[in-house]
Amino acid sequence: MSDASTKVNAPLVGPLVTLRTPHSGDLAPLTAILAEPEVSLWWVGYTPERVQKEFIDEPEITRIIEVEGECAGAMFVLRGDDPEYPTTVMHLFLGTRFRGRRIGEEALALAIRSEFADGITRVTLDPNSNNAGAIRSYERLGFRRIGILRDYQVRSGGQLEDALFMDLTRSDFPEGPPLPPRD
Repeated sequence: MSDASTKVNAPLVGPLVTLRTPHSGDLAPLTAILAEPEVSLWWVGYTPERVQKEFIDEPEITRIIEVEGECAGAMFVLRGDDPEYPTTVMHLFLGTRFRGRRIGEEALALAIRSEFADGITRVTLDPNSNNAGAIRSYERLGFRRIGILRDYQVRSGGQLEDALFMDLTRSDFPEGPPLPPRD
């Protein structure tokens, strides 16, 4: 990780979403969200110990997606450390009751705007190729399909599935993608 990614991140606040660093109180809600059938379909094998290790204990790369003071999900913001390739990889999930309100899009837009402001020029995502809802959401935000990552994810039964490699560049949106419209 670069020096910029090892700092504690200030909260990013949008009209509906706040992105903030994790704390110990996020363990139970994150574990519950990751156990929801529609979430665990894509985020496989999360135990409380794994949530603690990968989310709570990694405040420099984890952002909690908070809506109205409640933990709605989380995202990883993984910034590369090579200045020749200023790229950040992002992964996110939301609890099912928070879907359909463009919360994930707002969270991504806030994080991308911050990354672009810090000099990153490209953000990539790699959703499972069968996750049509996530892919539609990412495309609405401006992400483009780049190609298929074959045999990319090990599923719960041990089978391998492909992912769709997607990206968005600062040249697409110099200030970052617009926040989703709110009525």
